[in-house]
Amino acid sequence: QVQLVESGGGSVQAGGSLRLSCAASAYIDNFMTWFRQAPGKEREAVAGIHTRFGGTLATDSVKGRFTIFRDNAKNTVYLQMNSLKPEDTAMYYCATGLSGSWPIASNYKYWGQGTQVTVSS
Repeated sequence: QVQLVESGGGSVQAGGSLRLSCAASAYIDNFMTWFRQAPGKEREAVAGIHTRFGGTLATDSVKGRFTIFRDNAKNTVYLQMNSLKPEDTAMYYCATGLSGSWPIASNYKYWGQGTQVTVSS
């Protein structure tokens, strides 16, 4: 069993930055992925990183603005979000324990409780 705890959310104006953190209770050799879900919308994969190999994936809408990176010594994955837009407003979740295709939420076994990001125009 792996527990995930997200932090770093908040309210910012458009163009601002936030850094989200996802701390795992133990090291897991797997993808760790940030998802987000806005009210009335489906949960979507934002960015993921393999904790051992370091390879990353990201959805097109955040490429060039968001960066995912890890600190395995702290069992923590970060999501650096720059040039934030109002459409980035959502609850952001961290997930791991992937079995299957990366962006599919139902393929993840472990989830955090989420952290809210609100971007005002």
